[in-house]
Amino acid sequence: MIRPIIEELDYFPDPVSIYGALRDEPYSSFLDSGMDEGKLGRYSFIGYDPFEVLKCVKGREAFGLLKDTLDSYKLERAKSDIPFTSGCIGYFSYDLRYSIEKLPSVALDDMDMPDFILCLYDVVIIFDNLKKKAFISSSGLPERGGEKNKRRQKERLEAARKRIDEASSRAAFFNYVGPSSGGADFTLEGGLRSNFTKENYLKAVKKAKDLIRRGDIYQVNLSQRFECGFDGDPFELYLKLRSINPAPFAAYLNLGDFKIVSASPERFIRIGGGRIETRPIKGTRPRSADARADESLKRELLSSAKDRAEHIMILDLERNDLGRVSEYGTVAPSEFIITETYATVHHLVSTVEGRLREGTDIVDCLKNCFPGGSITGAPKVRSMEVIEELEPTKRGIYTGSIGYIDFSGNADLSIVIRTIIIKGDRLYFQVGGGIVADSDAEKEYRETLDKGMALAEAVRLQKAAAGAARRRGRQASMSGRHGV
Repeated sequence: MIRPIIEELDYFPDPVSIYGALRDEPYSSFLDSGMDEGKLGRYSFIGYDPFEVLKCVKGREAFGLLKDTLDSYKLERAKSDIPFTSGCIGYFSYDLRYSIEKLPSVALDDMDMPDFILCLYDVVIIFDNLKKKAFISSSGLPERGGEKNKRRQKERLEAARKRIDEASSRAAFFNYVGPSSGGADFTLEGGLRSNFTKENYLKAVKKAKDLIRRGDIYQVNLSQRFECGFDGDPFELYLKLRSINPAPFAAYLNLGDFKIVSASPERFIRIGGGRIETRPIKGTRPRSADARADESLKRELLSSAKDRAEHIMILDLERNDLGRVSEYGTVAPSEFIITETYATVHHLVSTVEGRLREGTDIVDCLKNCFPGGSITGAPKVRSMEVIEELEPTKRGIYTGSIGYIDFSGNADLSIVIRTIIIKGDRLYFQVGGGIVADSDAEKEYRETLDKGMALAEAVRLQKAAAGAARRRGRQASMSGRHGV
């Protein structure tokens, strides 16, 4: 079996600068751990010039296509602790759920996104953010013959080294360390529009609470989507978002006619060493500029009976999902309801782990765990039916997953939240929250605005306008502007 070769660079180049030089390469990817290098954000990865791009359009058998591809390119683990050396980077749409469950389809599919796009890379540029070391890995795929494979490994590795050196030299010359000095190189056209009016969002919360009282569901995640016109360089937008809201599962994907700009804080699943891990986030409070008030909000979140109950419901759902693919008796939380603080919000987070059953692979895990329970509700299938009924448009990539799948079996996938999609001349982002029996509709609505704050700032809208909109408690309709 083929084993990738790994070569360490004799210096640590800036990952952002390196990807900045490669960002216009079709189907290039940047998995950018923007914070917490000692825990969640140790590694960042860049892929470019894939040897194959796998797209699953609606109606195609998604999991069979994925399994056949992964089986045909299976590799031996490299002699390294680096978790990703050759494999796929891309996304799985929330609507991949139709390949798992029989669900109604009534919401408008106005974005028409593939169920997944995966870029298959034989060369990966690797950054160990903790040890400040950088590497290039090369598998020589798709060549599988002995000499041809070895020759391609070496040629591709040398070509990648040259691109990195050129990019580093250019960055040093221009002192390229972030957004353009003259301001972000993008403009917006028109105001933000929501797929809900505020009135209809409050009505949807009421319907959800009615279903909870009837016993149909225990909770459901309800979201709204915003959009506006966009013109300029999407990577500059990514840099702006990265500076405002660094995240351990940030990503920038150049997927041809659309770009994904993500600052996700949430892990969906990680697979490695025969184990599976999920890390649901459920429970949120906004940050305050006043240190005492900020600490008070954090304590309030941790002590909130409502948020704790909501979190435990999702935690039980995730334990059940992992139990489908894990050895009996091995699924347990390794972190139980802790707080994590990000640029604009505090979150409640838990980590659940299990030992994978022998012979279980990433495709089995996706079939049994996708999508993440923190962004559906409980019970999962019924909650997804309710989401389809209450949300006017299909979610597409939102609340799906982004990340990597290594050809040796490792995987790390995030939940697609805090994420902007740029398709053509339109920009989209979506925010939501969990609805439970004692939810207050006005508060739930405001929470969606709190969660979207960093994204709203990234698209150059003013915090003051957001605060004023929340205080006035009003929202423009689909035909007007939304002041977030």
